[in-house]
Amino acid sequence: MPKPLSPEATLRFAIPLVTLCTLLLAPVRADEVDAQNSVTTAQNTTSSDAQAESAPSSSSPPNIVFFFADDQTTTTLGCYGNDVIRTPNIDALAANGVRFRNAFVSQSICWVSRTTILSGLTGRTYGTPSNPELARPEAVAELYSDILREHGYRTGYFGKWHAKMPTGFQQRDHFDEFEAIGRNPYYKKQPDGTLRHETDLVVDRGIEFLREQPKDKPFALNMWFNACHAEDGDRRPGIGHYPWPESTNGMYEDVEIAQPPLNAATVFDALPDFLKTTINRERFFWRWNTDEKYQTNMRSYYRMVTGIDNAIGRFLTELRKQGLADNTIIVYSADNGYYMANRGLAGKWSHYEESLRVPLIIMDPRADAAKRGATTDAIGLNLDLPATFLDWAGAEIPERYQGHSLAPIVAGDQPQDWRTESFHEHFAVRNRIPAFEGIRNDQFKYVVYFDNDNYEFLHDLKNDPDELVNLAGDPQYADTLAEMRDRLAKRVKELGGPLDQLSTPFSKSTVPHPVAAAKVGANVDQDGFVSVFDGKTLRRWSGDTKYWSVQDGALTGVTDGTLKMNHFITWEDSTIQNFDLRVKVKVSAGGNSGIQYRGLSRPDLGLDVVTGYQCDVVADNANYNGMLYEEKGRRILSHTGEKVIVDPEGRSWVVGDTFGAGQAEPADLQRFDTDQWHDYRVLVRGNHYQHWVDGHLTTDLIDLDPQGRSLEGVLAVQVHVGPAMKIQYKDFKIKHLPDDLPLRTAEDSPIPDAAHLVRPQGKLPANWTPPTYGASKN
Repeated sequence: MPKPLSPEATLRFAIPLVTLCTLLLAPVRADEVDAQNSVTTAQNTTSSDAQAESAPSSSSPPNIVFFFADDQTTTTLGCYGNDVIRTPNIDALAANGVRFRNAFVSQSICWVSRTTILSGLTGRTYGTPSNPELARPEAVAELYSDILREHGYRTGYFGKWHAKMPTGFQQRDHFDEFEAIGRNPYYKKQPDGTLRHETDLVVDRGIEFLREQPKDKPFALNMWFNACHAEDGDRRPGIGHYPWPESTNGMYEDVEIAQPPLNAATVFDALPDFLKTTINRERFFWRWNTDEKYQTNMRSYYRMVTGIDNAIGRFLTELRKQGLADNTIIVYSADNGYYMANRGLAGKWSHYEESLRVPLIIMDPRADAAKRGATTDAIGLNLDLPATFLDWAGAEIPERYQGHSLAPIVAGDQPQDWRTESFHEHFAVRNRIPAFEGIRNDQFKYVVYFDNDNYEFLHDLKNDPDELVNLAGDPQYADTLAEMRDRLAKRVKELGGPLDQLSTPFSKSTVPHPVAAAKVGANVDQDGFVSVFDGKTLRRWSGDTKYWSVQDGALTGVTDGTLKMNHFITWEDSTIQNFDLRVKVKVSAGGNSGIQYRGLSRPDLGLDVVTGYQCDVVADNANYNGMLYEEKGRRILSHTGEKVIVDPEGRSWVVGDTFGAGQAEPADLQRFDTDQWHDYRVLVRGNHYQHWVDGHLTTDLIDLDPQGRSLEGVLAVQVHVGPAMKIQYKDFKIKHLPDDLPLRTAEDSPIPDAAHLVRPQGKLPANWTPPTYGASKN
């Protein structure tokens, strides 16, 4: 996950929110984009290809560039019909090449899909019946890259690897240039101290590869992105879960992303129980289960896609600069599809179209101009790609390969005997993801989940393209069902036969409808609390280690008095909604901190900046210690000791005090000892907020303003501008309460006429007196 930027990089990161058009037309960074932008790049691609039309065909083998995205279905590209997302460079490849409308993966999971491409074999074939996820040594002794090298190609590989290879396998032995570049985090610290996104690093290496390319040698270059894969360990919506490159800062901020087309509750409810309780459902609650989370994460995901497109634009510019564009075939695809909240699911891993379908675009500049911009309904598989690469290179395709070359289809001459049916399966993480095998043609899809009592699906794709009706139990389709069962059994036998039985019990990941989404997958103690800090490491927390560390078993923030802005450390494990939080806090004299909750990341201000509600931790002022404040939000909502109701217009009215008997400040809070441990508690139920310090209720607030409040967000703590200070937190735990707690209303929380406004922050006139609620109504 991203770590805080250096001051210089932070300035570059903090691009103002502007229109999408302006963003796309502006250069991103001087060292990233020549004087050109993404739109210009796309236009120049077309212009370059037009020049190539009149150029004589080269007799030399073509260069091959393979861009490979992660977790992307077709609905997130402009050329596949998305009119919101901006992908001009990929769209230009489609406009000058061939776009496959029916491209699929044989197995919808990262490492199996990738190993299939490297080996030319389905997962069932490259593995064994007892361990199908691990490639057999003989199956991956020779990759397609090795055969290309034998035919004079210089090969390069940069980016995500994630293929499960046998012991002793060395990736570098199979490529001339190799560098695995992963996520966790996406932003990589560079030698100069700045941060660079993985997407841009992958293309940086590709550009270096081009600049070092001998003129008399063809090349095959793989740039396999980690994007758009979520940071699964970081569930903070936005920049946490879907970290985007700097080049897309601010994009889509004002765009309302359409809801997924298959988001009706009835669609999810119709699933069999074993699909309702798997990882697909668990991760739905990480990403998509509320509208705010959906919008935030979809915008972030779109920025990741556009970030890939921007990086591809940089590469295409360099390709032309090196004079290589006219003889370089470009391929763009993804390792699996993605549910994007459809069917109430997240991830991939199952048999529906959203999981299996991927983009596939191939641009061959040598093709006839009349055949460019074509689309094809031919079934293309990830299994076909290695055979295609070898075919272009003039190399013999090994008999063991199970795919076929797509080169004739790209050339506009689809073979008459091209496949009309494809095989699909899933067996990875079999103890947590239901395993299936099936076949698909233009009319029907048949699937059997063989670990779940051979549960069958039969979908009529022509009459029910959304796969909402299961015809497996319909007597009218009994013959079709029997025929497809037989064909599947034969195909399974051809590919290696049935897998061994599941050796360990299947483990459910969630209940279909959890009471509290944040509790999904959490380790809860006997009292219902989740530990948010282990007392030993910063694991599960994100913040700048310049300010945050672990000391004496406590989460510790230290500053030297020179801070220009507050710095946060944020819990990555989940967002929080309704909760009961307990923590011990120690603060040095002059210290100022806060427990931030239901917060929102603000990457435009800095990668570690959070806004939202805050229980203040203040060493020297009992009026502020334990009060309710909004960081970069509305204001002080309630000073310590004030009982407050925020009206529907957002005005905070003091309706009483929290200590009783008119006592403005308890003596114990006045004697708040610094460098001593104190007990803090935050209880949030709907729009009712309460804070305690050492057992004293310091805040009791009801928020009736629907526009200003947030009902879900992240948990964080901060170090504050001001004098040198040390802040420590330990015994940090939280109990997640039900998500559907009712909101307090104006009817059950009336504001008396005598209530007065909370004193605003800042200097006021000496004779200022707070207005009363009764007077404000007149």
